[in-house]
Amino acid sequence: MSIPTPHNTAKYGEIAKTVLMPGDPLRSKFIAENFLADPVLVNNVRGVQGYTGTWKGVPVTVMASGMGIPAIGIYSWELYTEYGVENIIRVGSAGAIQDDIHAMDIVIAQGACTDSNFAHQFGLPGTFAPIADYELMKTAIDCAEKKGVSPRVGNVMSADNFYSDGSDGPDPWRKMGVLAVEMECAGLYMNAARLGKRALGILTISDHLYLNENLPAEARQTSFTQMMEIALDTAAAMAEK
Repeated sequence: MSIPTPHNTAKYGEIAKTVLMPGDPLRSKFIAENFLADPVLVNNVRGVQGYTGTWKGVPVTVMASGMGIPAIGIYSWELYTEYGVENIIRVGSAGAIQDDIHAMDIVIAQGACTDSNFAHQFGLPGTFAPIADYELMKTAIDCAEKKGVSPRVGNVMSADNFYSDGSDGPDPWRKMGVLAVEMECAGLYMNAARLGKRALGILTISDHLYLNENLPAEARQTSFTQMMEIALDTAAAMAEK
């Protein structure tokens, strides 16, 4: 493969070493316009809204992944292999499944369980456990605590299905102490592991699968500023390492 790739028209050097990756292109646009200095649209294939600018003087790219492991698997692979990206931080929403986690809480995905078959391609003779990069995760936790935020750190569930008929719901994962359900981290973590790169998921709870807590779509696009700032501070801190 060479650049431009099938899903990215940016030139080499137009994408920073650290990429923030929300699922929603409108969230990508919001981060670029409200946080980055001098953001430039570097990719918009399929409307993913990829921008590069600076945060605290450090180049940062924000580009959407779309929904699900297959989508983030495509974008993260191309960024890691063709554009020299070292760190991808997923900044997304998740549904809580533990009673002591609530809407707007921050969850850092130390590990990502999954019901996806994404790992099959790697020919592993057993079960692979997708985990975040420790240095990236520790940096994010430190950045959060400097802002007075105490994130919940633990397992999330990267589900292949958003809708369920009830036969494969979250109850078994809840019993195993999994904090929340989302749809991308496991694929991102596996690609990073295979390619020797770093990956992390920082998530804001948008709804609760057992309690009556649910944020509207507009709030999911624009109100997750605490998560965004933690991710941006992490990107800046990683540039010094």
